Amino acid sequence: MAHVSDVGRSLEWYARLGFTVIHTFTPPGRPLQWAHLRNGGADLMLVRSGRAMNPGAQDVLFYLYAKGVVAYREWLLSQGLEPEELKFPPYAVRGEFRINDPDGYCLLVGDTEQQG
Repeated sequence: MAHVSDVGRSLEWYARLGFTVIHTFTPPGRPLQWAHLRNGGADLMLVRSGRAMNPGAQDVLFYLYAKGVVAYREWLLSQGLEPEELKFPPYAVRGEFRINDPDGYCLLVGDTEQQG
């Protein structure tokens, strides 16, 4: 579960990564407070933070896997998102890239098939 400043804005951003909304909660007279998202086998919950977000202090890194990470990165670019360049560290021989969400959380995306 990640604390975010605006659950609706985060829902729109994560939808562009391919996540779908499973459940949401909006108390009467208040903004959207909570959402449960899913993309394949990955589940993510977002909750509205009660304090200001500090992107420089996000101590959580989300590692995601995509089948065909190169093509997925290209698709994200076509969606208007800004993934960083592909890198090829020893543990991710087919590549991985970084993308930050609207609240500064780091998502690293590697290929599901890492062995050559």
